[in-house]
Amino acid sequence: MTGPSEAAVRTAGLEKTYPPSGPRPAVPAVRGIDLDVPRGEFFGLLGPNGAGKSTTIGMLTTLVVPTGGSARVCGLDVVRDAVEIKRRIGVVSQSNTLDSDLTVAENLEFRGRYFGLTAREARARAAELLELFGLTEQRGGNPFEISGGQAKRVMICRALMHGPEVLFLDEPTAGLDPQTRTNLWEVLRGLQAAGQTIVLTTHYMEEAEALCDRVAVVDHGEILASGTVDELKSGAGADTVITVSYDAPVPDTIKALADREGVGKVEINDGQVRVFAAEPEGLLGELVSIGADAGIGVTDASQLRPSLETVFLTLTGRDYRE
Repeated sequence: MTGPSEAAVRTAGLEKTYPPSGPRPAVPAVRGIDLDVPRGEFFGLLGPNGAGKSTTIGMLTTLVVPTGGSARVCGLDVVRDAVEIKRRIGVVSQSNTLDSDLTVAENLEFRGRYFGLTAREARARAAELLELFGLTEQRGGNPFEISGGQAKRVMICRALMHGPEVLFLDEPTAGLDPQTRTNLWEVLRGLQAAGQTIVLTTHYMEEAEALCDRVAVVDHGEILASGTVDELKSGAGADTVITVSYDAPVPDTIKALADREGVGKVEINDGQVRVFAAEPEGLLGELVSIGADAGIGVTDASQLRPSLETVFLTLTGRDYRE
């Protein structure tokens, strides 16, 4: 078993490059990621779609073979000790991977038997988890005839059947409505409170902020920043981000705002301006006035105070991709 001081997950220079295929060149999906996740932590990999989060999780769960660096999960090497790692982890993927030929309860029981539980132990463990997750009434149902939120909870139950040391969740709330997502957050908080180590990938900023002890912001296969939410806000110099859209191209006079004290940078894209400012007082009104003086109107405006979203925008200089 993992020793008391052993990290649940540790990587050093972890890389994955997919080889060229026909006219397509080699694709570097992960470019040297260093992670250190202590036992009992709720850790988040935060980034846009295509950032390399799922590939990283694939390597940590032994589904994807690294092409460089190293990774250890529960103290074991993900390449040499893949079989033993599978016994110690639980994985919940983005898509519904439940067996439609089995009932909800049978999906759990079969997983328990696969990991060595007796039939009686598997039935008892499945009943315990279904009750814990509020799914007892769905135990005899088809997993593809229940709601998306219920199916996701069943998948988490299945992943927990053998008492894994680390639970990996890849975009667990993608496609769920806000109420269902919030309810699932409560379930995940309860798991961590009971001592479960959880590694989560998400592109929902508020999800990472609500759940994670620490996060790493990933894009283009690299970690841009990592730490607690407060550390990221401070260390990444997260500014207030003011965005104004106009009904015509932006006048050159707006560029002068970059020289103003307290303004980090100004980005202009045709009819939209994004200003990153540590001291945002009065800037939104000034942007509106500049537009009015130039005879162009404002079609949209927003002001985002420092948050994980503004950390991401400050680091990358653009919106995260959907």
